[in-house]
Amino acid sequence: MTQTRITVIPGDGIGPDIIESAIQILDKAGCNFAYDFADAGLAALQTSGELLPKATLDLIEKNKVALKGPLTTPVGAGFTSINVSLRKHFNLYANLRPVLSFKGTRSRYENIDIITVRENTQGMYSGAGQIVSDDGSEAEAKSIITRDGAERICVAAYELAKSENRKKVTAIHKANILKTTSGLFLEVAREVAKRYPEIESEEMIVDAACMNLVMYPERFDVIVTTNLFGDILSDLCAGLVGGLGMAPGANIGEDTAIFEAVHGSAPDIAGKNLANPTSVILASIQMLEYLEMKTQADNIRNAVRDVIESGDRTTRDLGGSHGTTDFTQAILERL
Repeated sequence: MTQTRITVIPGDGIGPDIIESAIQILDKAGCNFAYDFADAGLAALQTSGELLPKATLDLIEKNKVALKGPLTTPVGAGFTSINVSLRKHFNLYANLRPVLSFKGTRSRYENIDIITVRENTQGMYSGAGQIVSDDGSEAEAKSIITRDGAERICVAAYELAKSENRKKVTAIHKANILKTTSGLFLEVAREVAKRYPEIESEEMIVDAACMNLVMYPERFDVIVTTNLFGDILSDLCAGLVGGLGMAPGANIGEDTAIFEAVHGSAPDIAGKNLANPTSVILASIQMLEYLEMKTQADNIRNAVRDVIESGDRTTRDLGGSHGTTDFTQAILERL
């Protein structure tokens, strides 16, 4: 049997520990992957002088699939976001952020099942046209939305809803104020919605969406939105199920995909065997589904669910008193 090669970027801080956990679980589930390790972030800066070395980009390009731990971009001028750079370099236009309730988490809600489909390369978040005046008294940035980009992400959302038998897609915008950029996105979202009459379509202004997500999260199924709004809303959704430690992310392009833990590198607990690896484990499940390895994905998800629901060797943020290795071992035993 030919092995699928996966590029693995352990990342910074707690990244290497939680990535090791995910690899143990993937191996135990019988995924038969071969791993090519690569550096990015502070680890790469220390060894190569670059945050994102060409060798790492080449490995991602070669294998087309990558699993990534959290990365640290140094604060200050001259340092570009590594995640934004990866998305632009590989044209990873769709960011998929699912949140799913697990009994046993510290959450205000039950039965949350929402996917945010975020445009990943355009809009205000992309950092285009950033200028600061010479005297530092004025700053500006540019937001660019293209019809092709808006159509691509809206089609991705509806196709996802169709493939997963979901019932509704909500397009979130600010077209009442941002009449050009958000207006174009909404116009295209309406056009795409007409192609999928079997799926309920809804549109909502972003501030109203924030309120409704907190008050009535059960009314949402698939959310599709622009880059900056998607960044904010997907974190809000993570808060509905217990925080960023319970939220994975997938960055999908035409032929390349990067799967990641969406939380930070938490350098204060790095190497202390305290981190909850659930986010990157769930990201590895997204990776398996992308690779059409549904059986292994379901087996791992069921094992994670059982550990969290039972409270068996869970980490502190899940109400337990155990560390990364104990939590991982509990999952391995169920597999």
